[in-house]
Amino acid sequence: MPLPSLAPDCQACSGLCCVATAFAKSADFAIDKPYGRPCPNLLADYRCTIHDRLSTSGFAGCVRFDCLGAGQRTTAAFGGKTWRTDPALADQIFDVFAVMRELHEMLWYLDRAARLPIEPQLRQDIVEHLEFVTAAGDQPADELGPSTVTGCAGRTEALIDAASAQARSRYPRRRELRRAELVGADLRHADLRGADLRGAVLVGARLGSADLRWADLRFADLRGADLAGADLRDALFLHGSQLQSATGDAATTLPDGLARPRSWAAG
Repeated sequence: MPLPSLAPDCQACSGLCCVATAFAKSADFAIDKPYGRPCPNLLADYRCTIHDRLSTSGFAGCVRFDCLGAGQRTTAAFGGKTWRTDPALADQIFDVFAVMRELHEMLWYLDRAARLPIEPQLRQDIVEHLEFVTAAGDQPADELGPSTVTGCAGRTEALIDAASAQARSRYPRRRELRRAELVGADLRHADLRGADLRGAVLVGARLGSADLRWADLRFADLRGADLAGADLRDALFLHGSQLQSATGDAATTLPDGLARPRSWAAG
């Protein structure tokens, strides 16, 4: 079963991330916006008036947000009806978008787990679960709800954890730092190969020239982290949105397929 696209296609979406999400005025957002209210920068045709200057306009949080393709899949699920053309459907559309976003996040991690150097049986189990999660999102819109997510989440996490452990087993002395509070930590030149950094809070951490090969960076908070010269080749589950929240330079090495943020070049 082919995977749905896990890359956003804003032209095929009805601006769902600009309406169905809430945010508070902060360093990431210039204004308060409640759930269900369109962002004032959203046009009638669902384009953003400041898309090319989000960061400089006070909307850095939008730059880091990635629906992973859930927006266009949700829009397609309603056959062209949108929250704007059919306001009575708005809450249902927003609820389905929230479910689809979680399903697509699972698919993104499972897809990357399947590519790791792991045992054939585990890879087969992951591929079968990929098909299961994909099929869950293909249900009629009125059948998608929180139970859809809970029906997939436990197995998803177990398989990804198993793949991570197998891939990182090449480093028997790897550091276990899951959910570690490392705000502002000085980790320059640190040997973090194969480290478990799932959910670690690395806000403002200094990771210059650190070796992060094969480290599991799932959900690690890298806001303001300095990655100048860091070696992130083969880092596990590193997403582009995490890089967008950090700083780096030309000497930072990244996994294949991840683009260097344009803001790094500016810095």
